[in-house]
Amino acid sequence: MELIDGKKISAEIKQELANEVCLLKEAGQKIPHLVAVLVGSDPASETYVASKVKSCQEVGFKSTEMRYSDDITEEQVLEIVKKLNEDDDVDGYIVQLPLPKHISEQKILLAIDPNKDVDGFHPYNVGKMVTGLPTYLPATPAGIVELLRRYKIQTQGKHCVVIGRSNIVGTPMSVLMSRKDEYADCTVTICHSRTQNIKEYTLKADILIVALGIPHFVTADMVREGAVVVDVGIHRVPSDKTKSGFRLVGDVDFETVAPKCSYITPVPGGVGPMTIVSLLQNTLKASKGLV
Repeated sequence: MELIDGKKISAEIKQELANEVCLLKEAGQKIPHLVAVLVGSDPASETYVASKVKSCQEVGFKSTEMRYSDDITEEQVLEIVKKLNEDDDVDGYIVQLPLPKHISEQKILLAIDPNKDVDGFHPYNVGKMVTGLPTYLPATPAGIVELLRRYKIQTQGKHCVVIGRSNIVGTPMSVLMSRKDEYADCTVTICHSRTQNIKEYTLKADILIVALGIPHFVTADMVREGAVVVDVGIHRVPSDKTKSGFRLVGDVDFETVAPKCSYITPVPGGVGPMTIVSLLQNTLKASKGLV
């Protein structure tokens, strides 16, 4: 069993991005500028945005954080989006989800300029992804593919089972793994909360990608020997063994599943760090006009 170390790979990519920024500076070219819009005070969103800002600083990107209280109106958020669309200094931006219930996430998403949609969630960019055109790929799925590539994990002709069908991870992941590519070309099955006898599918998986959002959902009896397991989930659970009183776990019961795997991502330190660097890679693309 070999750990897929997302923390290590993300550090390598950050160094590559920092080198790119140095070259841009030397050539007198524009430094990539990423903006994060945060509405309300969701703890997970707060942590994620803080990580994005820190990562931008590490690689030399310009970053701006825009914070608003959760009583902001939908019209006001749409006006903020309009201004960001029109600001030539901003290469890419994200409106952190979830938004307060009185704001339509779909309306906000559709208002974002697809050329600045570095999250890769706009239908225009999703359509380009599905048809294999150059575009901004959703950060988490793109990060997972990059992990497979950097670890040279054979995927062609393999059976990949994706658990979860969200527009953020599960659905785009299934598209990317089925494309004609050296680190794709899989036969893909999507399972979800309504799949019956899910174990029948997971036991056939050469590559199992789990993004269901349920702690320790995948257990050892659901995984075949030698499988590659990628755990996208992250949850805080109580623990009497840590000072904080909690620990982080994934959707996979790591302790029992890991011994059966050829490769597995840990939680934390697996997929999470790759999501941030994928966002930075998209921002660099945006600044260079590569999409």
